[in-house]
Amino acid sequence: MTADPVTAQQLSPGAEVPATVRASLSPSRAADFKTCPLLYRFRSIDRLPEQPTVEQARGTLVHAVLERLFDLSPAGRTPRAASDLVAPQWERLVAEQPELAALFTDDGEARSAFLRSAAGLLQGYFTVEDPRRLEPAERESLISAVVDEELLIRGYLDRLDVAPDGALRVVDYKTGGAPREAFEARALFQLKFYALVLWRTRGVVPRVLRLLYLKDAEVCDYTPDADELVRFERTVVALWRAIEAATAAQDFRPRPSRLCDWCSHQRLCPSFGGTPPPFPVGPNPADSLRDSRSRPVRPGTDE
Repeated sequence: MTADPVTAQQLSPGAEVPATVRASLSPSRAADFKTCPLLYRFRSIDRLPEQPTVEQARGTLVHAVLERLFDLSPAGRTPRAASDLVAPQWERLVAEQPELAALFTDDGEARSAFLRSAAGLLQGYFTVEDPRRLEPAERESLISAVVDEELLIRGYLDRLDVAPDGALRVVDYKTGGAPREAFEARALFQLKFYALVLWRTRGVVPRVLRLLYLKDAEVCDYTPDADELVRFERTVVALWRAIEAATAAQDFRPRPSRLCDWCSHQRLCPSFGGTPPPFPVGPNPADSLRDSRSRPVRPGTDE
């Protein structure tokens, strides 16, 4: 089964968004709404600030190193070379996002321990893959497509491998430990999102969706099929319509769970005795359609 060019359009970087598109949705924001509608509102509509955590910064740093690792010649992609990239990449990230420097104010030892922990995760990467034998087709690539004529779906691929026969493998690096079933479902939701975009724009269902858990040096492979992606597309469109309905009604309710322990907005959540801010007024406050060229450390992303 191939992509239908009438119902799905590929957008190259910098391309103008079709006039029919009314909203955009990323896997992170979709997962937010599935997890807790109020969290989606805080992040996507109120756009409340969240200070990046050490864990999020570490994930972004490791992703940056793995992206740069493949700039080296195959023979040069060694554990030592990856470790040597850690400090320079951290300095680059801090220069681009100065707020990251606040994570280790006046504490050189904490910063050093942070960099060592990132290097340790990179050693886990070399346990599960040999980058000398790989030539990724794309790295840290923004992909997007229009579905249902009105919804732009998009996200960043950590890595896309293309076999000589054209088969696609989507690879996502995870810097946390291998998750329990509920958390793994969230990770696979993200990868199915990417698989849908690739199928709808290239006409090829990815052969493998691969999660690399660097902390535990584990690999999780999943093989989707076209029928599954058709159902998933319906799920994504239905999710978007639920977001639109909640926006029109200004009704985003909390959904308490164990994930509340990591939420930055408990003081504003009714489940914890808080009161959300007044609902923003004006143009549709949902995710902007503006195309971003960088991938900053952003709370709630799937680093």
